[in-house]
Amino acid sequence: MFSRAKMMNFTVDESEVHQANISMWLTGAAVFLSALNTLLSITASLGNALILVALRNESSLHAPTKLLFQCLAIFDLCTGVISQPLFAVSILAHVVKIAYFKEGFTVIGYTLCGTSTAITAAISVDRLLALLLGLRYRHVVTLRRTRAVIVCSFVTGISIGSMHCWSDQVASLADIIFGLVSLITSILSYTKIYLTLRQHQAQVHEHVNQGQRNGGGIQLNIARYKRSVAWVQLTLLICYLPFHILSITNAIPDGRGYDTESLSLAVNITLVYLNSSLNPILYCWKIREVKQAVKYTIRQFCCLSC
Repeated sequence: MFSRAKMMNFTVDESEVHQANISMWLTGAAVFLSALNTLLSITASLGNALILVALRNESSLHAPTKLLFQCLAIFDLCTGVISQPLFAVSILAHVVKIAYFKEGFTVIGYTLCGTSTAITAAISVDRLLALLLGLRYRHVVTLRRTRAVIVCSFVTGISIGSMHCWSDQVASLADIIFGLVSLITSILSYTKIYLTLRQHQAQVHEHVNQGQRNGGGIQLNIARYKRSVAWVQLTLLICYLPFHILSITNAIPDGRGYDTESLSLAVNITLVYLNSSLNPILYCWKIREVKQAVKYTIRQFCCLSC
């Protein structure tokens, strides 16, 4: 009898130690994610502020394209200045069982990230049209139409974010649909760009083999553009796809613990926020005019500092 009671106590103690270890691990992971989001908020803020300053006096870009880049940088800057710090605090608040920040973070986060994703999709379509339409591009992609797309993206983003105040289930469904439509649009556009560039590269290679001049430089530029397009596609998939997959799976009850689900969600939201830090790098690398404007801005800043 005594031995049986002692064994039961040992089993209970072992279970409590296991739960305590899991709790400590989850707390450590939450603190790490909070610190990481704080760091990413700094890089997103500085990077996108630099893009905005560089684009201010840039005149070689087509006006609608420049407006899209500026709006993307503004929303990514707001993500770094407002949403990410709030998210970092909300992670720590969850650890100490304070739910005060959850509602504010949810509305702001979904609004900014949703709008940023939609504008990223608009940029991908803009780049595809620039490649396919040629001289007709400037007549089709006008400033008025671009402003309408940006306004619609923002209104949709803030509407979905505000839905979380009265129905998380409906808002999550709307966010999944809106996010996947934006992501699929971007992936399809960049895939079409990649395939078109590959076709152009084959044609240039054929002309070079036939003895025509000036083919080497064009072929090199196409190859570099193809690589940058591939990197943009890969970044979009890494940053956004896990979050949308998790959002879909979370809609199906599976009996997992709330803390584990929260940690998984926090990791995927961090990946989404990572895109705000990567966008300035990707688009500086991909768009020659933006890269030159950023270099000029940095040189000016260095001269003023000296």
